Amino acid sequence: MTTEKGLFNWIKKNFISDLKESEKPTSRHDCFSKRHNLDIELKCRRTHYSDLIIEKKKYDALMLRSKEHGTIPVYVNSTPNGVWAFYIADIKIKWQNKLLPKQTDFSDNTFIEKKIGYLTLESGIELTSKLKE
Repeated sequence: MTTEKGLFNWIKKNFISDLKESEKPTSRHDCFSKRHNLDIELKCRRTHYSDLIIEKKKYDALMLRSKEHGTIPVYVNSTPNGVWAFYIADIKIKWQNKLLPKQTDFSDNTFIEKKIGYLTLESGIELTSKLKE
């Protein structure tokens, strides 16, 4: 999956049939499932890494929404090697500041300081392997 829309459709088809896109395009979460009580943030990476980045501001927004709505916050990340889901409330994340592009897929590739954390693949669930089981 190279786009969040493609990742959304893949998850809906294979795992969460009641998956719905967020009500607003500016929402700090991409989709949700009422049946499974999930709020989900999606991210597609063009390169595979053994540790995947999550931005602190996205993490905080997803955690706040889950607290307000009593949902489970999930971060789903695709790379060329697979798709992983992380129950971020259960993971201890060490935060650090790093210079990164302001926007990855847009014309503004100015570098800015972002607070980020790393999620090891082992701390997530590989969804692509679940389809093979």
